[in-house]
Amino acid sequence: MEPHDVVNFVRELYNSPEGFIPLHAPYFGGNEKKYVLDTIESTFVSSVGAYVDRFEEMMKQITNAKYAIATVNGTTALHLALLMAGVKRDEVVITQALTFVATANSIAHAGAVPAFVDVDLDTMGMSPEALEDFLKERAIVKGTQVYLKSTGQRIAAVLPMHTFGLPLRIEKVVEISNRYNIPVVEDAAESIGSYVGGVHTGNFGCIGTFSFNGNKTVTCGGGGALITNDESIAKHAKYVSTTAKRPHPYLFFHDEVGYNYRMPNLNAALACAQLEQLEKFLAVKRNLAQKYIDFFEGSDIRFMKEPKGTKSNYWLNTIQLKDLEARNLFLQEMNKADIMTRPVWTLMTKLPMYANCEHDELTNSSLFEERIINLPSSVIKNQE
Repeated sequence: MEPHDVVNFVRELYNSPEGFIPLHAPYFGGNEKKYVLDTIESTFVSSVGAYVDRFEEMMKQITNAKYAIATVNGTTALHLALLMAGVKRDEVVITQALTFVATANSIAHAGAVPAFVDVDLDTMGMSPEALEDFLKERAIVKGTQVYLKSTGQRIAAVLPMHTFGLPLRIEKVVEISNRYNIPVVEDAAESIGSYVGGVHTGNFGCIGTFSFNGNKTVTCGGGGALITNDESIAKHAKYVSTTAKRPHPYLFFHDEVGYNYRMPNLNAALACAQLEQLEKFLAVKRNLAQKYIDFFEGSDIRFMKEPKGTKSNYWLNTIQLKDLEARNLFLQEMNKADIMTRPVWTLMTKLPMYANCEHDELTNSSLFEERIINLPSSVIKNQE
């Protein structure tokens, strides 16, 4: 299949015979303006307001989690989650090298050090086998704790990420981590509306986090959320995210290091309007993904489908080319035709700040780095 065939197909999909087609543009077709104006008129535009509370309730209902805490973005949600999981300075968090940099950065923000394992070929998410091999070969158990053999640092958490909304084999990752008594923090930034069985992503680890950045399925410009089924974690997370200030009508007393991580009411108003449309967005995006699946069927280009037993939100539709040369040609031709496509992220181990971190062979991650492309995945307006 030639790039020009894909160009013509994408333009037909989006009913756009000319002009720029973005990768994932937001769609505001609901109560966004109404709720934002309501917030402005109320004067409660900062981190205290009715829409923040409403957003948290909506996230609980959508994910079926017992608790949800709003944050200013997905990175702060991850940082907060790692702290709540007990990660301390100079400890190690195992994650995947094929991920957006925020996953690794959140570990660094907690003062910890990432270690990287490979991903599965069907999910692009953390491989349970790679995780188990890493722990067997590179870790040592002392009592109830696990340490890296090479440095003696405690392995404090496992941080898998659901890539582009495709659920990884999270149940197996959690089962392995539990055997080693290591908590799992689930990076579900890209997977709102994705399920394993009947369980929403983010509910498998002790904590899950989401992002509502401008290019996500649901957006409020920025914004993030932390979900958990542990009451003590939820209470502490909310407290720490609001500068750890003791409640008082007028006195300011803080009894631990806190963070100004609460989502502003202005953003929450936008988020609530977006969440009201989530089911509609998911239906349109699933229909779009099926059209891509049908189009690429039988070609030399592989469309990344949701793994068996899961339901993906198909945040970013993803294809795999045969090699690096084919990928680069495809990217050049598509972007030359004003259709935005992009490669997957540079592996974390190739970034200067993480180049010396411990990692396994990363065979599948390296393959994906050379072959993966994201296609336009915006909600098609005439199908909403």
